[in-house]
Amino acid sequence: MTNTTPSDWRPFLLGWSEEWSDSLPDDETRSERDEAARRVRWLGFPPASEERIAAMEERLGRRMPPSYREFLKVSDGWQHAGGFIWLLAGTTDARWHNNESGLADVFEEYLDDDAGPDERREADIWRRGLQLDVESDITHVLLDPEDVDEDGEWAVYTWASWRAAPPERYANFVEFMRGMYQEFHSLRARPADGEPEFANDTTRELDARMEQARLEALRGDWERAGHALDEAKEYGRPRAAGLGDQIRRLLGQTCMVYFEDVVTDPQYAPELLPVLVAGHAARSYGDDSTLMFHLRGAGDDVVSPACATLEQVRNGTYRYTAAGPFGEAVERARELARWGNTDGAWRTLMDALPVWQPLGPDHLAPLGWVADPLLGPLLTPERGRELLSTPRGGQVGEAPSPTAGLDPDNLAWLADPDSHDNLTSYRFVLVEGVKPKDLPGRLADGNEAALDDPMTCDEARHRLLRGQREFSSYEDKALMAVGRAGTRWSFAFDSDPAHFDPQRFVSPAAAASAGTRAVVVWSGLRTWRGEPFFHLSVAQDGAEQYAFTYADGEIRRTGEIPRALDPDRFFGSQEESTEAERSLLEAMTAEFGVQLPRYAITDGRLHTFTTRSWTRPPGNGETYAVISMNWDAAR
Repeated sequence: MTNTTPSDWRPFLLGWSEEWSDSLPDDETRSERDEAARRVRWLGFPPASEERIAAMEERLGRRMPPSYREFLKVSDGWQHAGGFIWLLAGTTDARWHNNESGLADVFEEYLDDDAGPDERREADIWRRGLQLDVESDITHVLLDPEDVDEDGEWAVYTWASWRAAPPERYANFVEFMRGMYQEFHSLRARPADGEPEFANDTTRELDARMEQARLEALRGDWERAGHALDEAKEYGRPRAAGLGDQIRRLLGQTCMVYFEDVVTDPQYAPELLPVLVAGHAARSYGDDSTLMFHLRGAGDDVVSPACATLEQVRNGTYRYTAAGPFGEAVERARELARWGNTDGAWRTLMDALPVWQPLGPDHLAPLGWVADPLLGPLLTPERGRELLSTPRGGQVGEAPSPTAGLDPDNLAWLADPDSHDNLTSYRFVLVEGVKPKDLPGRLADGNEAALDDPMTCDEARHRLLRGQREFSSYEDKALMAVGRAGTRWSFAFDSDPAHFDPQRFVSPAAAASAGTRAVVVWSGLRTWRGEPFFHLSVAQDGAEQYAFTYADGEIRRTGEIPRALDPDRFFGSQEESTEAERSLLEAMTAEFGVQLPRYAITDGRLHTFTTRSWTRPPGNGETYAVISMNWDAAR
């Protein structure tokens, strides 16, 4: 209906009228006008003649846009456009609004001083617009004579104060009427008690397309499926939003994703509830009323698990499980992600995805893992598209190309600047032949020699500070994340170290190297706190083998340093120090055969622990401060 003629409008308007008539309960009290429309099965009026349209245009001083003109030739006005416009103007009632409502002044009050021309033009529509609403539920409809496309079509703007939203724009009168038709369907899609079932050729066709879209989604054609589900959602078809939201969430969308109609079904709750709950927990700040709103109509067999899952998500203990071979792959993937191998974890999930089975016909893909604290960070938009493009659930299709891994197989990525200026300073310990879970025993004492639950860097730091009661200006205990640094090594990494003091620093390499080999690096070549510095120390069997520290433009070294790591190769002058970081890290990668998982460190969740201090005890005459805090008293 883009280039409309009377022959295009009539079948559309007739079908709309018949569906409206059939949707009315027989025993409902109606106005005389509505009852007359129901009897003749026509929401319109007699067509306007060309002379009548010309007289209207002469009265208004403008030729009407093509689609509205052609509409008038079929019906000189319209009743029940959507659910809130009861009478739409024809040739007699259309008039310039001329700010009759005073809304131009209201909208202009909310404009900022630096509002641009487009914003001011939008506010001014209440002065220049052609008003089409005659009777409505405080809903305005304006044709804009200054928002005109190449075909001469005027945009249509609608606004209702009770919607608490800005005016909605339609490209032309055809799109506006199609939108009102969809609104009519949406309001009738769920009939109240006593109302007839809303079923007609349109709903049957949309439901058939939804079923086809469901199969296409399982075959991997998620884009085609998404378009069909989006269209069905515009018509308010039950389950359309819930199916489409599964696709949208895997593409990384979180806003307005509620899995409507599907999440409240106990059959699908195990997969969809955790995702809904996790999104709510990230935005709710303790107010759970919105979650209950999205679960309205659900029984206790859904609400109770939702509340339990919410508690697990908030305290970080939610754990996703699935049945069958895919569930076994989930467990293997979690173990890989737990120690930083996020690329391996993702490939494990993808390799098992073809044998995954849905919980029922309204389940398009595994989703609960997105709420898992270890597996959720694996999702990126690219990976989401790979998952959606993979045939599954017993359907056959062409498998997509695997997405590229996110982790370089080296250390040099640490020299890459990021958009948030993180990692300008960092330190890490590498230990050969030791499992990550054993690192606290080598680098920490007492109660601190245990791993905390996996957390992001920010979560771990917040938790540490929240429980800390004493702060020392001398002690430097590092909060470190742990994982695997390749096939033979484990790492402990601190992304936000304290100030480096070469006079007080004591490398933990010797203590970490009992019965093996350990490497310690502390880099601040790009730090904004003080002068650039870099430290490397290597120990074996409890004794330091060699080390060097570059600080204050000088190099201090001990032991026999391999030629590949000789600091003279990297620090020829102070001006070159900031260029040395990448070369040094590349040399270390080659020398030790190690790598660090970038994605897990920057975006994932890893186990953490607190090391013993990286500084020596204070000497005679050295002063320092210790601050003790009583948080309970402060409250």
